[in-house]
Amino acid sequence: MQYKANTFALTRRGFLGTALGGAAALAAGPSFAASKTVNVLSHKVHQTVLGDGGNDLLADWKSSKDADVSWTTFDSNPLQDRLFREASLGSTDYSVGYMIDNRPTSQIAALFEPLGDYLAKDPIEEFDDIAPGLVKGMTVDGNLIGIPVRHATQGLFYNEALLEEAGIGAPPTTLEELVEQAKKLTFTSSAGTPVVGMVLASDLAVFPVMFARAFGGDFIDGDFKLVPKPEAMETGLSVLRDMFEAGALPRSYATTKNDDQVTWIQQGRAAFTVLPFARHAQLNNPEQSRYPGKIKAIEFPVSANLKGTTPMSSVVEAWAMVIPKNASDKELAWSFIKEVASKRVTLGMALNGNGPVRVSTYSNPDLIAKNPLAEIEAKVLAGARGAFPPFPEAARAQGIMLEEVQLAVLGRKPVNEAVAAIIERVTPLMPA
Repeated sequence: MQYKANTFALTRRGFLGTALGGAAALAAGPSFAASKTVNVLSHKVHQTVLGDGGNDLLADWKSSKDADVSWTTFDSNPLQDRLFREASLGSTDYSVGYMIDNRPTSQIAALFEPLGDYLAKDPIEEFDDIAPGLVKGMTVDGNLIGIPVRHATQGLFYNEALLEEAGIGAPPTTLEELVEQAKKLTFTSSAGTPVVGMVLASDLAVFPVMFARAFGGDFIDGDFKLVPKPEAMETGLSVLRDMFEAGALPRSYATTKNDDQVTWIQQGRAAFTVLPFARHAQLNNPEQSRYPGKIKAIEFPVSANLKGTTPMSSVVEAWAMVIPKNASDKELAWSFIKEVASKRVTLGMALNGNGPVRVSTYSNPDLIAKNPLAEIEAKVLAGARGAFPPFPEAARAQGIMLEEVQLAVLGRKPVNEAVAAIIERVTPLMPA
């Protein structure tokens, strides 16, 4: 729990903070409390990018509204659990919550305010500037329940130095070229490091979904059609299996995690990976990376058969701000959301490392100077969408899909049988 030391305003939950938090408040000295407080449930990163504690992007809003913001932060999954519990109570102290876009089923969405009337009466600045795929991801049963605030859009990262060493002059423009280059880059580098062509985590749906989409398929599309093109899913998994058999995926694929992807790319142990564009700075951090300035990113490529006709729809995960129906001060909550969603604050958060949800933000000179991937990320974001739409059994469906994918990639099950099993096992879990 995060305790805000520069206010005397305490909620009943704030009062239950730790003794250390109370001591910190006393050490900070007396201050004048604002007349109103917005209690926010979020991940720590959302508080950080707003400059809380220094260069506060909400300072003017707080002054004009005579209001303060009290943050309670958790990691992602505990945060969602707490948010849904709070929204299901008779009332809650929290007026604003941060929700991940793959969580709002019809049942969950019913716990939160439909925001269409708020937008109509008190519009958000240039709301159409917010990427449409992110808005759609927070629209449930025809109602917008969340205002997008942060995204992580996937790109294809590559080590330029390793490509040059292998005699490859440019990154791939098609999925087939990616596979060819990954195989060629499965070698021992001049530094004596064994390199695999690509490193991917086996426990995340984003990767098989990206490969299926590269061939025009999907796991579950926006209309809740399960594996709409089985042949495309089969082709995508066959490619992953072929790469594994060729050694272009790690032998440890079955146990590879997301953090491993970062480490392997930084150390030059892999030439390609798929990560959010926002990882660029970390991957090129000279204190962590052996190849600072050499790790670059492009849009994940489609198959040569689709190039120029069917655009790639990269996977994106987004966060949005929501208002519980049982919140006490919804008007102040909406005012907070409006301010955070403004063009000025969106830019400020982006400069602090946030994935900006407004397409126009990417053309800002200050952001371009700080983020060399701004232009390509904006292009990818415009067509990006979630790995699958939210529904009550989504977590189980994802687990089944990943189980079958792993069997197929490791060669323990024929690819066509794995895809058939995904369809058979997930169908009973799909919404009616």
